[in-house]
Amino acid sequence: MNIWIFNHYATTPDFPGATRHFDFSKELVKRGHKVTIFASSFHYLLLKETKNYVKSFFIEEKVYENNDSFVKFVWIKTPPYERSDWKRVVNMLVYSYRSFIVGNLIGKKEKPDIIIGSSVHLFAPLSAYFLSRKFNVPFILEIRDIWPQTLIDLGISKYHPFILLLSILEKFLYRRAQKIITLLPNSKNYFEKFGVEKKLIWIPNGFDVERIQGLEKETSPIQSEDSKFLKIGYAGAMGKGNDLHFLINLGKYIKDNSMNVKFYIMGSGYEQENFKKNIIENGLEDIILFQQTFSKNDIHRVLSFFDAFIFHIADANVFKYGISSNKLFDYMAVGKPIIFFANVPNNIVQEAGCGITVKNLDEVIDAIKKLMNLSEEERKEMGLKGKKFVEKNYSIQFLADKFENVIKEVREDYLKKL
Repeated sequence: MNIWIFNHYATTPDFPGATRHFDFSKELVKRGHKVTIFASSFHYLLLKETKNYVKSFFIEEKVYENNDSFVKFVWIKTPPYERSDWKRVVNMLVYSYRSFIVGNLIGKKEKPDIIIGSSVHLFAPLSAYFLSRKFNVPFILEIRDIWPQTLIDLGISKYHPFILLLSILEKFLYRRAQKIITLLPNSKNYFEKFGVEKKLIWIPNGFDVERIQGLEKETSPIQSEDSKFLKIGYAGAMGKGNDLHFLINLGKYIKDNSMNVKFYIMGSGYEQENFKKNIIENGLEDIILFQQTFSKNDIHRVLSFFDAFIFHIADANVFKYGISSNKLFDYMAVGKPIIFFANVPNNIVQEAGCGITVKNLDEVIDAIKKLMNLSEEERKEMGLKGKKFVEKNYSIQFLADKFENVIKEVREDYLKKL
């Protein structure tokens, strides 16, 4: 099959960020399918343009080939932005308009067999839907984050014009999708109010097992001269939903009590500069250390340097539907214990027994002390439980089977109705 995926923020492993659709597509290509991913080349984490455009506003690039099949990225040029403001909305709209134009051009040469439109914002799947109508092929909607509900739960009024527009789009797309892929395990209750719960298929994020093969032989680019410190890592975005400012108070406690602990932060986001400013103002530069952002190809080699990780998200109502966090799978994949600080219904750290679950700052401090009192071998034993758990339940190779089966089922049902 010739499969098209519209994901504004899709990226390849040579950049930081989520590679869900590249990873799935690579597996589909191994099985004889062709996959084209339509994405913006303005990187959402780096906040910079990653391609050089000469005469056109799109670039076609084959990023993985297997015999006669391939994964092709169609990079769309979109305007830059620096934060979540009106410029980011313009970026979304330009991507959606241009991806429709480019899809129309490419489809005249090689028609798709099925089209998948992926959120977070809903303008990307809207373009995917219109192209599915244009080429008379089935349309699958993938919801990676529930918009506009997430925005409402993070503080935007439900009567804001942008939210009202998204609410209309949401209902429109839910009704027209043949299937709805959700990443959130507890989201059925949300979709029931739209009467589309029978369309739901749960396919979470995962990790590519191939990326950790031979990891024990690799050398981390992060080095430490003092082995007496417990090195705790965080890799990921720094936005409102991540709410990392609790680390300031945690850092103060560690400093006041002369604990041998250091935090390493890898990532970027809208809150990064404010966070760095708070660290400097509180004299915590020697306790909370910033590292560069690493590509997906390098991240597991980097993560293997740490003794433990901390996972935290804001205590927001939207997370009651569960989470499917890429960084959490990456933490577990390298076999290190995790301090899980999140109020969510699906706690896979607890399920796997690979860390310590906490509810507040005092419990975070107690968890750090517990990890410090464990031997290196005991921490390794705890972390390996997580590695085995995700290899069995959340490997991309395992999840790609489910992804392919949905695509085949939708395509077959659609053809029967023609």
